[in-house]
Amino acid sequence: LAEEPTWVYPAHDKNEQNFRGEAVTIDLGSSRVAWELATAVALLDGKLDPETRDLAIREIRRRVVDAFRLKLEKKAERDSWFDRTNNWNSVCLAGVTGAALAIVENPEDRAFYIAAAEKLSQNFLDGFTPDGYCSEGMSYWNYGFGHYLSLAELVWQSTNGAVDLFDRKGVREPAAFGWKAAITDQVYPTFSDCPLNSKPVERYMWFVNRRFCFGWPDYLTLSPEAGGRNLPENLMFGAPNSASKTECDSQQSPKQSYRTWFNNAGVLICRHDESRSGEGVMSVAMKGGHNDEQHNHNDVGSYQIVFDNHNFLVDPGSEVYTARTFSSRRYESLVLNSYGHPVPLVAGQLQQVGRQARGEVLSTEFTAEKDTLVLDITSAYDVPSLEKLTRTFIYDRSGKGSFTVRDEVRFKEPTKFGTALITMSEWNQSGQDEFLIRQGTNAVRVTVECPDQWSVKPETLEEDVRADRLPDRIGLNVIQPVKSTEITMLIEPVVEE
Repeated sequence: LAEEPTWVYPAHDKNEQNFRGEAVTIDLGSSRVAWELATAVALLDGKLDPETRDLAIREIRRRVVDAFRLKLEKKAERDSWFDRTNNWNSVCLAGVTGAALAIVENPEDRAFYIAAAEKLSQNFLDGFTPDGYCSEGMSYWNYGFGHYLSLAELVWQSTNGAVDLFDRKGVREPAAFGWKAAITDQVYPTFSDCPLNSKPVERYMWFVNRRFCFGWPDYLTLSPEAGGRNLPENLMFGAPNSASKTECDSQQSPKQSYRTWFNNAGVLICRHDESRSGEGVMSVAMKGGHNDEQHNHNDVGSYQIVFDNHNFLVDPGSEVYTARTFSSRRYESLVLNSYGHPVPLVAGQLQQVGRQARGEVLSTEFTAEKDTLVLDITSAYDVPSLEKLTRTFIYDRSGKGSFTVRDEVRFKEPTKFGTALITMSEWNQSGQDEFLIRQGTNAVRVTVECPDQWSVKPETLEEDVRADRLPDRIGLNVIQPVKSTEITMLIEPVVEE
């Protein structure tokens, strides 16, 4: 490892400056290697050949530990992640700090890295909304917040608790995201760059549950197989830590809820009952938000339908990353632009990119029987003739649950309008105004109402997604241009004998 030209990922060294030794960049890869290698060196102290040990420490310092200090002291070019508000910040900081605390012995130098971690990690926390929503998605909550937990624990242990990065504003709310975001106890939203089967990592959930005394009944113990995915994490979760030492006043379960309303993010998750079990019932997630979020998709007004703990109508989640994904061509992807999301198509136009493209919350009404969210999504479309476009979501808990999506649109002049269903399940048009989405003996029925004639345009989205099958887009398009119209979709479960 110490003799490799660079530890920087190739995708982050496109001009090969690090590879050729012309630059020293700290990235997700180099910080991780430094942390793991430094931890190994510390554990094997006295057992390594002195020449090998010196080589490893010299390269860890040159590539990461000393390089970080030079950058922070403005003696070298500062890496952009220092000021980022996404997973890069916490991941790289955890790697840098972990490597430094493993090999740096001078107390003043150790204090420098701890102080830097405390200051710069605030940028990561600023990336969450005040109510703790992670717009990067569940998989990046695991990655980003998981590394924040490791960073905070490193600092806590290294200072004997004198510096506690858990006990600061803006930590408790993101820590609860993995619990609050559950559609059911088995299925989670796939908004943003998130694979369809994403779930919160068990060890992180156990840790925050114990550290913050949340009292979540599903995460009171940590199974032996739930250890870390790397050497530092194995040490963190396999040995006593600040969470295992925390004594909670009560392990009473928290008050369960029919819903989670991330008001700051415009994301609503509706559960059928307070048990969080999705067995035999329908639960849903829906979002407003805007089109300049972390790992953004153009998806204002998107939603996800779960029946019997399976996804039937989906937000397709992440594509397999390529050079296009994080370039100016990002929204050429049919699953990153709005075409691959269950949102309207207005005058043949997709949603625009940017914070100005947003779902304005017009009203909410939440009861034990029914939840309603009304969004104005007009600004998501750069269409001059568009006067008003509202999307109403109604989740009804009666029976096995049902979900209504209603789009109401008004134009200055006759304009084309349509919407779509997105699924990765078998489906068929079972009637003139009806579709069945099937998985095994279960199905959901979609009944469409529109005062104008409409047609169906089915197509498979040929993108490399992180799922077992490609998503199908079922386009529902009003045939003639209209000055105003309304499309209502009633979605309800069907259990076939």
